[in-house]
Amino acid sequence: MMKHPDAHLSDEQLLLDMEGELSAREQELVHAHLPGCWTCRARRQELESALRDFVHLKATKLDPAVPAAAGARALLKARLAEANPAGNAISRRRLLACSAAFAMLLLGTVSVSILLRTRERARHEAQIYYVPDARLTPGATVLFDRSFVCSAPGQGNKAVPVALQQQVFAVYGIPKADPRAYEVDYLVTPALGGAEDIHNLWPHSHSTVWNAQVKDALEDRLRELVCNGSLDLAEAQQEIATNWISAYKRYFHTDVPLPEHRGYR
Repeated sequence: MMKHPDAHLSDEQLLLDMEGELSAREQELVHAHLPGCWTCRARRQELESALRDFVHLKATKLDPAVPAAAGARALLKARLAEANPAGNAISRRRLLACSAAFAMLLLGTVSVSILLRTRERARHEAQIYYVPDARLTPGATVLFDRSFVCSAPGQGNKAVPVALQQQVFAVYGIPKADPRAYEVDYLVTPALGGAEDIHNLWPHSHSTVWNAQVKDALEDRLRELVCNGSLDLAEAQQEIATNWISAYKRYFHTDVPLPEHRGYR
């Protein structure tokens, strides 16, 4: 059952929508709610990220750690034969149950160990941000309409005050950030109605091809579409706040940053 439209969507609703399992009416209500709710869009992004991480972990770490089914069965049969040459059925069943329990325990131990190592590595790699943490930077906008946005100068972002930059680094756990390594970037650019708010800022790493210069090209492209009437302002804000890299790929029809955008200004 769908919640009242003013309430936030549940994880179950978001997951069912991601899997295309909602009814047409439920899907309509979810898609009507998402554009106006930063919290639910950020939570959906978290769920999608968690699912991607799990699929990657399973494919690259867990599946190779589990022996092929045929080999595992042959090994188990050999162990059973060694343990009970007389062929006592009850003993074999007990040994099989114990072996299965041990295998599950071993697999669980391996899985937990891999997961912990993966999380530890992720903590070290988390300093390289090319998309913001949706929990910390869901995005924030001011109440500008298209005519106001398009009548204002559109080149470049406003400089972020140093004190606010330091707050952003602190929130992201970067106590001694090298300003040459990051740009404190707006998620929704002010040129598209983005707010000068800590929830709309994150330390965008220069150590990635998906850097701030590439995002600038997307921002200019979206603003151009908004101002010529091809794209609604709220939709442009949602596109860039939800996943700006996916938006770039879609609007520029490429899976990698275009050469002319890598040093874009």
